[in-house]
Amino acid sequence: MRTFRYFFLLLLFFVAVGPAFAQKESDEADNDTVAVADNLAADTLQGDSISRLPWPEKMRAKIKVLLDADMFQTSQVGMMIWDLDADSCIFRYRDRQLLRPASCMKLVTAITAIDRLGGSYQFKTQLRYTGEVRDSVLYGNVYCVGGMDPRFNSDDMLAIVASLKGMGVDSIAGTLYADKSMKDSKELGRGWCWDDDNYVLTPLLISRRDNFMPRFIERLRDEGIALSDTVWKTGECPSGSYLITTRSHAIDQVLGRMMKESDNLYAESMYYQIAHSAAGRHASARDAANAEKRLVGKIGFDPAGYSFADGSGLSLYNYVSAELLVNLLRYASKNDNIYMHLYPALPVAGVDGTLSKRMRGTFAQNNVHAKTGTLTGCISLAGYCRAANGHNLCFAIINQGIMHGRNARNFQDKVCQAMCDP
Repeated sequence: MRTFRYFFLLLLFFVAVGPAFAQKESDEADNDTVAVADNLAADTLQGDSISRLPWPEKMRAKIKVLLDADMFQTSQVGMMIWDLDADSCIFRYRDRQLLRPASCMKLVTAITAIDRLGGSYQFKTQLRYTGEVRDSVLYGNVYCVGGMDPRFNSDDMLAIVASLKGMGVDSIAGTLYADKSMKDSKELGRGWCWDDDNYVLTPLLISRRDNFMPRFIERLRDEGIALSDTVWKTGECPSGSYLITTRSHAIDQVLGRMMKESDNLYAESMYYQIAHSAAGRHASARDAANAEKRLVGKIGFDPAGYSFADGSGLSLYNYVSAELLVNLLRYASKNDNIYMHLYPALPVAGVDGTLSKRMRGTFAQNNVHAKTGTLTGCISLAGYCRAANGHNLCFAIINQGIMHGRNARNFQDKVCQAMCDP
């Protein structure tokens, strides 16, 4: 009887309380469902509300959503967007934070070079001599004067040897000299990683390599020009020497590959043109950096606030801000002599260069013209585009502390889409 009573009381308890337990479990499930539904509803509402916003409020709202991504809990980003037609900043986020620009450093190099050297500048390699030519013999020395032309190739070598042959020279009774005095003797950039596949920074290049003089001697022999001494020396060409020939390439030819393909050797060659123009012979990377800092001061910024170490962006010692890159792009856009050379050299989204596979099938395709940058942990993008409202924009985005570069590139592409989408 007592057992029956306990059983009856227990049954009454579950009848009374059981629905409460069931309701609690059901409420938690409902709450999860509601939470998911609320998120979806919020996203949909947010999307609907964003779509009704006027531009650029719509653009700003889209970018703010992108900045809520989990990747920014463990990485940094600095960015700025400038409306060139309204001449006003329309978005900024940690734009003054100092970050490594990677290959967007090439923008600093290019803008400084065009501003300083001009759009008609030529990269030159010369062949000169001293002494005189008598009875097909050159009684004197021959000087190969390097101008750090990254486009100098075997055809150019054939041409300079043919010019010497065209003087009627069959024999050289003197010494061959490599004049590398354009720059200092440092062969690598400051702050370059030892395990990178780095190019030798020499003023005498042939097909991107540091074997100019052996190739020159080989070609002389092929043309039947006898040499009294096949061992070449390094030395400066004296004043009063005679010019045999000059091989040159235009700045646009160098800019194209430097920017489209992000060619580091081409960028360093451009960097030392800046240095040489500023300091003359034996110019250093510091001479080029000082010239760049003078431009930074010219556009109204404190040069001491940034670090410039090389021309390509390989160095880990480069530090700039998105704000600085944007203002250099602004400066370039206001100077036709710079812009007409810089803009065509930039990669085009979904079309060519390092942007050929990015932003395809979006309003950013064939619209965004920008320089990319990639180093371990650092992804950058800076350039120009036309917004949905018809205004021309310039922008800079620098992601740093990135483990997976694809995530940063995807973020940057979506920012570009936000700028270009109607």
